[in-house]
Amino acid sequence: MGKIKHLVLLLFIVTNLSNTVFAQNIYEKIDKLIQTEFNDKNGPGGVFMVAKNGKPIYQKTFGKANMELDVSLTNEYVFQLGSMTKQFTAIAILMLEEQGKLNTNDIISKYIPDYPSGNKITIHHLLTHTSGIKDFTKMKSLREVSQKEMTPKMMIDFFKNEPVEFEPGERFDYNNSGYVLLGYLIELVSGESYKDYIEKYIFQKIGMNQSGYASDRQIIYKRAYGYQRKEKGYINKTIINFSIPFSSGSLMSTTNDMLKWQNSLNQYVLVNPESTKKAFSKYKLNNGDEFTYGYGWHIKEINGKPTREHGGSIFGFKTMGVYIPSEDIYVIGFSNCDCNSPTKIVQDIAKLTLEAYSKK
Repeated sequence: MGKIKHLVLLLFIVTNLSNTVFAQNIYEKIDKLIQTEFNDKNGPGGVFMVAKNGKPIYQKTFGKANMELDVSLTNEYVFQLGSMTKQFTAIAILMLEEQGKLNTNDIISKYIPDYPSGNKITIHHLLTHTSGIKDFTKMKSLREVSQKEMTPKMMIDFFKNEPVEFEPGERFDYNNSGYVLLGYLIELVSGESYKDYIEKYIFQKIGMNQSGYASDRQIIYKRAYGYQRKEKGYINKTIINFSIPFSSGSLMSTTNDMLKWQNSLNQYVLVNPESTKKAFSKYKLNNGDEFTYGYGWHIKEINGKPTREHGGSIFGFKTMGVYIPSEDIYVIGFSNCDCNSPTKIVQDIAKLTLEAYSKK
């Protein structure tokens, strides 16, 4: 009996030692990947997390949250998400569809009767960037309104009369205007502001307590300040009124809260499996060609394993997240300088983590 106990203890020690060596090995490799770009200890930096089976296995920060105050980043800091906002907008639409308040096949003229070509463009087209609507970020006149407080209707009036780029469903072309329209639809059918709807029915429901609609005036605990880099060094980010990107790019969060978000999707807390499948499916154009975008996520793959990916970019910030469903691996990275992109680094970390656990 004593020998069996001894063998079990030995096996336990060997297993734990093996796991420790495995962890140290992968952590060192992840550090090297990140430090290829995030290597200025006194400049703005980045926050990174790797999660496996819903729990963090790696969390690390690099650089400063605030250069003027010489404050270093921690994983509690709040970053602007940029276009990762689109994930929340898409799920909110699916939540309202489950409640019978809209249908993704509805034409938008059902809700906005005077919208040009609104009898051809569906909510599905908006979600999948196949509407053909002019992307407001490509309009030269954007500079004239970028710092003004705009209502969602004012934003839509700003771009709605621009000539369409193509007929709905003809091709995929990433489009911020479509997601502004989706935010307006959320307001029209829910009777609540986009900000209140997201914060009440998503953030509060799943405990994303450090997430919210961005503001430069509100006091935000643990706010990471955004920077840009010019020839002579770093400067504070260019100001944009958050009513401009609105539901296409105006949310803020932390890496810890984003893990809660990912876990809630896996557990069908907000939408049922059928709606979740709609979000993460690939769709086809009018000619039958498949494209790699669902509702708010790019649907790609790493080493033949399907992934759900999305990044974001807004003055002073860049973000990226990759999820590998088959292995329940989630990798997310935030940067508080739009001079440093976490996109390729996060993708490389996801690949490294996938390969490491495949070999284990």
